[in-house]
Amino acid sequence: MRKTLRWVLSSAMLIGTVGVGSTPAGAVTGAPSGGGTDIKDRILAVPGMSLIEEKPVDGYRFFVLEYKQPVDHRHPGKGTFKQRISILHRDTNRPTVFYTGGYNLNTSPSRSEPTQLTDGNQVSMEYRFFTPSRPDPADWSKLTIWQAASDQHRIYQALKKIYGKNWIATGGSKGGMTATYYRRFYPQDMDGTVPYVAPNDVRNDEDSAYYRFFKNVGTKECRDRLNSVQHEIFERRGEMVPRIKKWAKENDYTFKLAGSADKAFELVAQDLVWGYWQYHLLKDCDQVPSPDASTDTLYKWADEVGGWSAGTDQGMTPYVPYYYQAGTQMGSPDYEEPLLDDVRRYPGLNVPRTYVPRDIPMTFNKHDKAMRDIDRWVRHNSSQMLYIYGENDPWGAEPFRPGRHNKDTAVFWAPDQNHGAKIATLEEKDRVAATRMVMKFAGLKPDPDIKPQRLTTYDKKLDKPEKQSQTLRP
Repeated sequence: MRKTLRWVLSSAMLIGTVGVGSTPAGAVTGAPSGGGTDIKDRILAVPGMSLIEEKPVDGYRFFVLEYKQPVDHRHPGKGTFKQRISILHRDTNRPTVFYTGGYNLNTSPSRSEPTQLTDGNQVSMEYRFFTPSRPDPADWSKLTIWQAASDQHRIYQALKKIYGKNWIATGGSKGGMTATYYRRFYPQDMDGTVPYVAPNDVRNDEDSAYYRFFKNVGTKECRDRLNSVQHEIFERRGEMVPRIKKWAKENDYTFKLAGSADKAFELVAQDLVWGYWQYHLLKDCDQVPSPDASTDTLYKWADEVGGWSAGTDQGMTPYVPYYYQAGTQMGSPDYEEPLLDDVRRYPGLNVPRTYVPRDIPMTFNKHDKAMRDIDRWVRHNSSQMLYIYGENDPWGAEPFRPGRHNKDTAVFWAPDQNHGAKIATLEEKDRVAATRMVMKFAGLKPDPDIKPQRLTTYDKKLDKPEKQSQTLRP
């Protein structure tokens, strides 16, 4: 399963330039248009809401907050925890984008692509059980997609009284999955949903789509080059593992979850081809080293593409909530490259259970029908859903597929793009159509005779992609 480094691009890929458009729709207001109580006071008047800090940002007010949530939304009287959220406040008369990456909260101000397009407010949520938004003690059975969707629902209900215009849910990768699940469980909350590069592992034990993907992605020349260098890295295991041990000792890294440095090597090395296509482009293939390159060169390339730290306890532990969900409910691709069969020592190692401490009970619930229910709903009953995928992104091998007759739904594929695909990377015709859909979701009603453009200008602080470790998770 493509887990070792696979999924933390969610927030990074949603933050980036769409191209310079018109000037901003209006100046920031500290209070509702027309006067009234300061926006901070209105937000903090919400029961259960408390301020962590307010940070300065030109043109906005930015608040990092905690919101008291039930540990179990079905039994709200059985304990609570504090969940971090942030609000990038523009104006209560602007639309609001509800963003989640599906992981930790970024506490620096930033704008997702729909926020850039609509000149809206942005509410961002930290996914439950990612620290510090974790109940204490942690009852891991309450980490489900319905509980997380219910977190979003309560936040929306609390803030809709302040931000009364249209709302759009969005997120990338695991965040795109989160936005989809939220829409399924609470279909009346949002006026539109824009998931980016969202995998849809509806059948956890069926991974043939990934095998087909890796047989056809890019060009044969590039595939052969990547397969050869990956195989050679395995051939040099005897040189690689001592280097990993030495590096780990120097940095106080450990391998309790993986089991050993040798197993950690295999976890990372077997994902290198996946990692290349997730984060790189076909045009960069000539920069992939030759199998004849020095061990130093191969070791460094593998670290850049995969990240040796992803096999350490320190690299895995922050993402235990993701692995837990992948191994109990959401599913995950258990793809293992057949070309490595002659050098692989630990078949079946790269599964969610490897990444979760053994004192946390964890069994995949084969009787849970949630994923199939969501897949059916997206196909047959969803509306106001806009999916964006990258043509060469492994995570797009199993996409969501809304039906042709669903109302205001579409799937757009960005040619030659990876896990960072966004509306700005679509072909011109699709980019215009997708932008128009986002504007419609936001209630902005663009002129049908004029190409819609983003309503904000590029801001290098707010729109610059976050620097992320090359982690191959959704």
